[in-house]
Amino acid sequence: MNAAAEFLLEADRLALKVGERWLCCEFSLQLAVGECLVLLGPNGAGKTTLLHTLAGLRAPSVGAVRLGGRPYAEWDALAAARFRGLLPQQQPDHFSATVLQTVLVGRHPYLGRWGWESDDDIAIARAALAEVGLAELAGRDILSLSGGERQRVSIAALLTQAPCLFLLDEPTNHLDLHYQVAALELFARLAKGGRGIVMVLHDINLAARFADHVILLDGRGGVIAGLRDEVLRADCLSHAYNHPICRVTVDGRTVFLPD
Repeated sequence: MNAAAEFLLEADRLALKVGERWLCCEFSLQLAVGECLVLLGPNGAGKTTLLHTLAGLRAPSVGAVRLGGRPYAEWDALAAARFRGLLPQQQPDHFSATVLQTVLVGRHPYLGRWGWESDDDIAIARAALAEVGLAELAGRDILSLSGGERQRVSIAALLTQAPCLFLLDEPTNHLDLHYQVAALELFARLAKGGRGIVMVLHDINLAARFADHVILLDGRGGVIAGLRDEVLRADCLSHAYNHPICRVTVDGRTVFLPD
């Protein structure tokens, strides 16, 4: 990252359109080291499309995205892959491979054209598997895993990539309650350690617990972007989800419930 860059990620007057439909009107954001941004909204609102735009995988319809202070066009592909990493919503496995081999894919941005993984790369991958509680499955066939185990392998591969900025599309997919919270606490620790987090979530209460900033899409082109407590309001959420939502306090913690 450019030492002069103040923010890991910036969106300047960003708007997205797919076909004739506007997914969101113009908004701006800045994500600094140590911060977590959550994308919320109903199904089909455009959360994944927005995440992919922030990841540089598609161009915005209006506005600009900057990574580490520079437009994506100024980044070499490998340098960008070392700076930001994406956890996709689905991980298709077309071929048999061990869990360790799958996680080692995260080291590819650091290898030369004909490079092979070093002992250090393997150690990084094994440490990532231990971080998600899968160290003992390193030799297992990826095709034999449950959905939750496969999701944790994907998280381990992203940890092995070691980016400054993590872009996560529904990181709690297929995970039970214990591993949902464990995964989000892991990313919260990474943020506190000097990284940045952007993630799509469906659970408003998890967003309330882990987000610093929230972008709320309403599925009709509207968007609210700002600090967590500015966006997570009962009236805004009720409008976005087209269902009454109330805000209550339980043991000092804010909780949102369908009315």
